[in-house]
Amino acid sequence: MGERSELVTMKGAPLTLVGHEVKAGDRAPDFTCVDKDFKPVSFSAYRGKVVVIASVPSLETDVCATETRRFNTEAAGLGKDVVVLAISMDLPFAQKRWCAAEGVERVVTLSDYQRASFGEAYGVLIKGLRLLARAVFVVDRSGVIRLVHLVPEIANEPDYDTVLKAVKELT
Repeated sequence: MGERSELVTMKGAPLTLVGHEVKAGDRAPDFTCVDKDFKPVSFSAYRGKVVVIASVPSLETDVCATETRRFNTEAAGLGKDVVVLAISMDLPFAQKRWCAAEGVERVVTLSDYQRASFGEAYGVLIKGLRLLARAVFVVDRSGVIRLVHLVPEIANEPDYDTVLKAVKELT
């Protein structure tokens, strides 16, 4: 498993990412996380849809909460063939509680806490912290990654306009 340094920072301090780097044009790797009810969910379940994968460190931080609420709002206008996933290392019952409190119903939250299957497959697992770096991946209906947006400073929000433009080009 590869390691990459100097790509992202946390409050200016460089972090090391663990896992396989994915690029636009690559086939989206499969992974298995758990949903809010602790049931396993594989990425392959979303084949045939345009999928936005928002990788966040923790839903219970201000930036991650803002990002997930924004994608929840945007999802309403993206159409039924678009699925938005928010993946973190948060425990499933914490994700369930957070979504209920925030009224997030259009974003599917998944937890990677058990095996870091997603974090390793997409190269966003932060070494030593066992958190996920902030990144957004857009995958087309045939399972090909069309956008990789790794946010350089994890305390910052992603470039929503770039992500939404990529999604709209696929719908």
